[in-house]
Amino acid sequence: MFRLRCMNSCLRRLLHGGMVNRDQVLEQLQVCSAEDQVFEVVSKNKAKLNVNHVGCAVGMLWQFQKEKPQLLRTVELIKSHPQFLTLRVLAENKIGLMDDAMLADMLYSFLRLNVDPHDSLVQQLVSEVWLRIDRFPMASLSKFAICLNDQHLHHSPLMGQITSILDQKLSTIDDARILTTLMISVSSLVSPRLRDALISRADHLLNTMDRSNYNNPRRVVQFMRNIKYSHWPLLEKCNKILLYNVPRMDAENISIIMGLYQSLQFNNCDFRLAVKQRLTELIDSSTDCFSFTKLFVALAPIASLEIREGLENTALQMADEFSAQQALAVAEALEEIQCRNLSLIHTIASIVQRNLHIYKPVEIARTTQAFFLLHYQNHEFFTKLRNILVKFLQGSVFPYEVTMLTRVLSMLPCPRVDEGMISRVDAVVSQCNLNDLNSIALAIAKWVRNDPSYRHNTPSKYVRLLQSLNRCGHNRLQTADRLDFLLEELKYISGEWFEEMLLEETMVTLQRMMDQINWTNVSDLALFLTRINHLCPPLMEHIASVAIQDIDKIHHSATYATLLPFAVLNYDSSTADELYDVCIQRFTPHISSFDPHLLVLLGYALAVADCFPEELIREIFSIDFLGKLDAQLQTLPDNLNMRTRLRLMELNRAACLECPEFQVPWFHERYCLQLQKKGNGTVSPVQQQIHKMLGEVLGGINCVRVAVVTPYFYTVDFECILDRRHQPVAYSEPSTLQISDKGKVHWGTGSLEKSRDDLPPGAQRVAVDFLDSKSFCKNSHHMKGESVMQKRHLEILGYRVVQIPHFEWNSMELSTHDAWKEYLKKKIFTELSS
Repeated sequence: MFRLRCMNSCLRRLLHGGMVNRDQVLEQLQVCSAEDQVFEVVSKNKAKLNVNHVGCAVGMLWQFQKEKPQLLRTVELIKSHPQFLTLRVLAENKIGLMDDAMLADMLYSFLRLNVDPHDSLVQQLVSEVWLRIDRFPMASLSKFAICLNDQHLHHSPLMGQITSILDQKLSTIDDARILTTLMISVSSLVSPRLRDALISRADHLLNTMDRSNYNNPRRVVQFMRNIKYSHWPLLEKCNKILLYNVPRMDAENISIIMGLYQSLQFNNCDFRLAVKQRLTELIDSSTDCFSFTKLFVALAPIASLEIREGLENTALQMADEFSAQQALAVAEALEEIQCRNLSLIHTIASIVQRNLHIYKPVEIARTTQAFFLLHYQNHEFFTKLRNILVKFLQGSVFPYEVTMLTRVLSMLPCPRVDEGMISRVDAVVSQCNLNDLNSIALAIAKWVRNDPSYRHNTPSKYVRLLQSLNRCGHNRLQTADRLDFLLEELKYISGEWFEEMLLEETMVTLQRMMDQINWTNVSDLALFLTRINHLCPPLMEHIASVAIQDIDKIHHSATYATLLPFAVLNYDSSTADELYDVCIQRFTPHISSFDPHLLVLLGYALAVADCFPEELIREIFSIDFLGKLDAQLQTLPDNLNMRTRLRLMELNRAACLECPEFQVPWFHERYCLQLQKKGNGTVSPVQQQIHKMLGEVLGGINCVRVAVVTPYFYTVDFECILDRRHQPVAYSEPSTLQISDKGKVHWGTGSLEKSRDDLPPGAQRVAVDFLDSKSFCKNSHHMKGESVMQKRHLEILGYRVVQIPHFEWNSMELSTHDAWKEYLKKKIFTELSS
């Protein structure tokens, strides 16, 4: 079909040029079915070849290659053929005779046939296009934009001119393929205004196109990935089209789309389940290295254990045929699934080691990280990797590359850090964004700890570099003027350096930019505040006000992120109450379209805030929903899987305790028992100290139990019983938990039921919990939502709850044995009796 299209294009040009006589050369080209036949026609008719013949021949050569699988293409053989040189010379001599469409087609074909971008032919073609670019039809303009991307000219003046033309003529584009191709090409240059216009136009054209063409929505998703912007309605529309086409996709296209979704943090249950089924169907037909590696990378992370083992066995059998890039892709997939197949890991490592000279700096960094996280044991291998990383680092001038190499180098054991490495890092820090600065600071912290001289003092070379990092970080925050850009830099930032050096300045900067908070970035800001555990009432109030005002513009799924800091940080105000109400009204009509795991997380966040929308609770605990959730959990990464299961249990517990009228059954008994068996942890020295003093205060160690498991499986640090006169009551049996000298907690053989003695008439159970710093916001003594919810639930279960904040127990006022005892007496007896 492609060849026919090419022939028709050539024929139209000839007829348009007035050539009504039979063109024997064209007829000979038309019947060619292979590259050798094209070259034979060229060889016999060199003197007769005109510009249309050359264009037709070059186009056919690329079409022949395009129709072949990647592994069977013979581009290098074509390039080395003598008649290909003839075509290149003829093309270069006839550039002025080419029409606009042929000019773009010719450049595109030659670049696809691996002609060097610096070749004079390519350079002259580009120059000629530049002269004509204002009159180019949009189809040719999109093809030319692809050519510039191939030459890494994303930020060139020429690409800027294409962006300007696209802006001017956007409303005239009616072909989704042309538009989406241009969107990807100019993505690094679009303004927010043009971004919104492109998204609006793409949204319109996707409604008019053939649903079976999934490349158009894929390019739209790629555009959003490139500009780091998620427009949820358009993303969902693209997903529907892609989902419709999953049964026709190959592993390569599925792998690309899943990578784009991951970058955008877009999870769709239906898509993942359809992809899992489709990839499983493709297993038997993926018999070559190219298709199998694409399949392995896409399927292994979401496959069942049985299928995963089969994939690993097949990979081991095919491994010797893997290319360097395929081995790297498999290595990263093995790291993602935390593979324990030592034979496969060792085999892949051997292939990688043979090809170390081929990899680029970023690929060496990715290789090192993958095998380090796989806990691969091979000192010689890692020594080679380290030496290559150091060499690349010392020669790199790109901030992102220096940051990645530095971060990965800090993972490896290092007796000493070369001065040249420090100098190279210092040379680029002024160009780094906040996330890069944070990564470098974390790497330096590791180097400092591993430096033999660290036990005496911090070496001056590190001190100077840390000072540079601090200075650059503060300067970047003080000069920041765009909230969207700042939030992008802060998206993944964490760690001690940021909290100690930049957090305060960051909060000042965010408050300075409060007028830029709007419905498009409010959820990102809310997520950041949640992640850093920082309570800032002015920002919280402004977030709530913006969200309430523009709730109809906020996508229903973004209500979860918007609400999260209010629930997690336990921020309570009249504005916050109104925010909960409007968010519930916003998402309720769309409950059925939520991804199952996200709906569970949303339900839990609301439960922490003591909100239980009936429609939401009934949906989550319906049989159909739980079945869909169970299917989705099998495709999620392990950490998200475990987090979702835990939150479902906690939501189940909250619904049973706080909303008995909903009649939600408690079905997590077995799950909690499994967690209990895995949870044999340690008791901190402070908790051991409190345990001992409680024994003294209550009149004997047999009056207090440690790590008591309540109904619905809360674990309270200590439990005691006071009779109606507020006198301690001794337990009939010792605690079912014992604390060893090293602080280890050991479960006894007594059951939960046996450990709960019957209460004497009028007696009261008292739960005593020590609250460490995790129970409070980092910048204040304000208690977080989960601790408040636990207290609420324990009181429902019949406890009087005593909470001992760490900042009170460790205060200067409580620095003596008697002061601590008096504090406990006051907490248990005075406050409870009041």
